[in-house]
Amino acid sequence: MTASAEKFTRQTLLNVTPLTPSLFTLRTTRDPGFRFTAGQFVRLGVTKVDGSTVWRAYSVVSSPFDEFLEFLSIVVPGGEFTSELSRLREGDTLMVEKQATGFLTLDRFTDGRDLWMLSTGTGVAPFLSILQNFEVWEKFERIILVYSVREAKELAYQDLIAELTQREYLAEYAHKFHFIATVTREDHPGALNGRITTLIETGELEKAAGVALTPEHSRVMICGNPQMIDDTRAVLKTRDMRLALTRKPGQVAVENYW
Repeated sequence: MTASAEKFTRQTLLNVTPLTPSLFTLRTTRDPGFRFTAGQFVRLGVTKVDGSTVWRAYSVVSSPFDEFLEFLSIVVPGGEFTSELSRLREGDTLMVEKQATGFLTLDRFTDGRDLWMLSTGTGVAPFLSILQNFEVWEKFERIILVYSVREAKELAYQDLIAELTQREYLAEYAHKFHFIATVTREDHPGALNGRITTLIETGELEKAAGVALTPEHSRVMICGNPQMIDDTRAVLKTRDMRLALTRKPGQVAVENYW
């Protein structure tokens, strides 16, 4: 993908924080004119040693009201983009396209009582942005964030998730929120063990949340790798839950920018 100078701005890296050898967060300055809706993604560009530019899509972790932009990334071994990205340090330049896009936003649902956010790995990013905004807390009676990783050390932003309901503007809505961590490759205290699809099929996920997944009351957002999205959609389809389309209301919204 290419982008002309008119389509992106150059932003400065404020910090890069390694979480594990293959997972890190990065925060950049934000152009005053950049606008996005919580849940959307934007394409980031890095310049390689040979002078060429590589672009990839990243969901924004930060709130639309923050003065910075924050992203969560993995390091793909030998990956053309993430190998370059992971080498950047504070003060370096990152290109950010001016136009954000994506369909994992609250306006995908016209109704619903319970909002389920099902994520694997870096797919938690758009949900963290949504949760930092008042709209979701006012719109739904229950909000369940499910965050699945292979190993517990990959559970990013635990401090942010824990303090969300302590924020003054969200404190009175704290009772609505339920966080469920799942770890697939090891047992971890306080986390479920298993893939999201398996936990739905066995009923263990609903038991942990204390609420049922139903087409009448549940609205489900899914973000993760393509196989996870396909598998989860298939499981939800057996419960008569369908994709929410512009002209056809449904119960499921997905983001897949791979």
